[in-house]
Amino acid sequence: MSNYIPNTDMQQLQMLQDIGVDNINDLFSDIPENVKLKKPLDIPEAMSEIELSTHMRQMANKNNNLEEYTCFLGAGAYDHYIPSAVNNLLSRQEFYTAYTPYQPEISQGTLQAIFEYQTMICRLTGMDVANASLYDGGSALAEAAVMACESTRRNEIIVIRSVHPESREILSTYARFKGISLKEAEIKNGVADIQKLEEIISENTAAVLVQSPNFFGAIEDLREIAQVAHKNKSLLVVSCDPISLAILKSPGDVGADIVVGEGQALGNPLSFGGPYLGFMAAKKPFTRKMPGRIVGETVDINGKRGYVLTLQTREQHIRREKATSNICSNQALNALAATIYLSILGRKGLKDVAQLCVQKAHYACNELLKTGLFSPVFKGGFFKEFMLIYHGDVEKLNKHLLDRKIIGGFAVDKLYPEFDNGYIVAVTEKRTKNEIDRFVSEVTSA
Repeated sequence: MSNYIPNTDMQQLQMLQDIGVDNINDLFSDIPENVKLKKPLDIPEAMSEIELSTHMRQMANKNNNLEEYTCFLGAGAYDHYIPSAVNNLLSRQEFYTAYTPYQPEISQGTLQAIFEYQTMICRLTGMDVANASLYDGGSALAEAAVMACESTRRNEIIVIRSVHPESREILSTYARFKGISLKEAEIKNGVADIQKLEEIISENTAAVLVQSPNFFGAIEDLREIAQVAHKNKSLLVVSCDPISLAILKSPGDVGADIVVGEGQALGNPLSFGGPYLGFMAAKKPFTRKMPGRIVGETVDINGKRGYVLTLQTREQHIRREKATSNICSNQALNALAATIYLSILGRKGLKDVAQLCVQKAHYACNELLKTGLFSPVFKGGFFKEFMLIYHGDVEKLNKHLLDRKIIGGFAVDKLYPEFDNGYIVAVTEKRTKNEIDRFVSEVTSA
């Protein structure tokens, strides 16, 4: 035990004497002898700090990383630039070691950070209220579907087929255990087929779920989809890329009732797939149906500004049957990273990032088409991702690129069999002209 507990032998002896036992083993006297381990664990001997650092570095070097590789892979997780100040501030111990504020009013710093995050999400999405984040974009979309069903007292959800396949899988799992009927609406030219949507929507439809920019990178006509949904007294739930909201109309301006999305792009690294954060915002009438926590601003008895946990709708805080969700983490550290990122960039900086994404993605698309190795799939606008059909073997192409320290695009045919050799390429503001040109050159030589 002395190898793991930073107390001297004398200190340990003193503590044992104070509680009236002779040795540490007496503390475990209630555990049957036949289940106690009688030999040392079969693990390597302890290393010194120098040895351990070297060992961990050698293991880490077996992984590919974005310091050495150029990334054109997106499909839900993106290689955006993260300002140094984000990690610097995030590592402060009052943030890094803080946990859920179970005694919230004494955690004013934590509550203020969450309040600022909620405010920024509301301004981006055009919504009235935002919660203190969810696990990820996929679970946020599924929670929004549940919200819609509870708010409308209907049990059918329509999801457009251009929504991220993983989000649709999560949605399917939620629907199965919540008694929700799930329908998929077909796509046409890479976006929702409005005519097909009108054919399948019914008086039992609680909400239409759409993603824009969608999985293919295409921008959906949210206003038209909202008209179809609202004509049926259904809700419109929009999943979106938060970076895109700097230049596109906010979902709230075009008729959305609930807005969700994946917040990884806001100052959070790729990190092999997580942890990320899901953001959620909604119009005021749906506030009490939102899962998680909502921080509010108030004044104390002296008239000074203060922050409180206005709503806590999980089963640990209210009667189980009234809980809106079992979401137990607000991903506060990830949300804080997003808050710092947005604060540093500001309105103009975020718009610059979005515009660079658009310009560089369109440049890359045009250059790839010039090679004659690709064909366009859809007509219409896109943000930072686009899909082309590759006239060859996508798997071999990506292996060729990886050998040259380039992480290629995403092959979609396993998820959408109708797009054989479909290839989704993501281009963020980080990609330089030289990197894009080299990518195109290596594609040509594959």
